Amino acid sequence: MIGIPTFVKWAGGKTQLLEQFIPYFPKDNQFDRYFEPMVGSGAVFFYIQKNFSPSYSMISDINENLVHLYIVVRDKVDELIEKLKEHKSNHMQNPKEYYYLMREKYNSIGYESEYDELEKSALLIYLNKTCFNGLYRVNADGKFNVPMGRYKNPAIVQEQKLREASQLLKGVDIKAMPFEEIVNYVKKGDFIYFDPPYFPISNTSSFTSYQKDAFLDNEQSKLAKIFRQLDNKGCLVMLSNSDHDFIRNLYDGYDIKVVKAKRMINCKSEGRGAINELVIRNYGTQ
Repeated sequence: MIGIPTFVKWAGGKTQLLEQFIPYFPKDNQFDRYFEPMVGSGAVFFYIQKNFSPSYSMISDINENLVHLYIVVRDKVDELIEKLKEHKSNHMQNPKEYYYLMREKYNSIGYESEYDELEKSALLIYLNKTCFNGLYRVNADGKFNVPMGRYKNPAIVQEQKLREASQLLKGVDIKAMPFEEIVNYVKKGDFIYFDPPYFPISNTSSFTSYQKDAFLDNEQSKLAKIFRQLDNKGCLVMLSNSDHDFIRNLYDGYDIKVVKAKRMINCKSEGRGAINELVIRNYGTQ
C-alpha cells in the first residue's frame, strides 16, 4: 500500500487503486500545475503532491463541509488535533450517547466564525471515524444522517497523517465550487484529474451521491462535455468512472483503460468484490 495521508474515508476513495494508476499519470516533466475538482478523500492529490511536487495545485469540491475541513487541516492542524483528542476521550466514555449528540451538533453548526470552522471540521473527522462504514451521506435537507458504527477503538486521532497532510496542503488553493468552474482556472499543459460519483452499473450496486443531489445521466454528460473542453484547451485530463456502456460511449475516442477495484461501500456483503472501473485519458497510449 502506498503511504499517503488521507484522513477521511470517502465513497469512491482511490487509495487502493493508486498502484494501478501510476502508469497512467502523465510523466513528471509533462505538467507543472495540478487540479482536482472532485477531491473527496484526496488520495490522488496527496500522491501527486508527494511524487510530482507541482509548482501550483488547486483542489475543490461541491461539498462545503469537506472543503472547510481541508482548509482547517492546512492552516490549523494543531488546534484540530487537540479537538480530536477531546472527542476521543469523550467518545470512549459513552460512545452511543456522545455520537448522536455530536451528530446533532454537527448538523446545527454553520460557518459564522473561524471557531465554527474548526469545531465543525473536528466533528466531521470524529463522525467519519465512528459512523457506520465511514459513510458520508446526507438526507434531502442536507443533514448528515449516518448511524453510529461498531468500533472498539476508532482511529479518531491520526496525528501523524494529519500533520503530513497539513504540510502537503501548504500553498494549495482550496475552493468550494461545482466541477464545471474548473475551466475558468486552467490553461494549456495543466493536469486535471476527475473522480466523480460513479455511474451506477445496476439499480442497487452503486453509491452515487454524498450530496443531496444525485449525479446521474445529465451530470455525467455535463462532465464529459467539460472533459472535452479541457482537451480542446490543451490540458492533460484523466477521469475515473464505472465500466458501463453509457460511460464508454460518452468518452468514445479517448484512451480507456480498465482497473480492478474492491467495492467497499455496499449494504450487501456479496456486492463487495473486485469490479472493473475505467481510467479515461486524453493523452498517452500505454
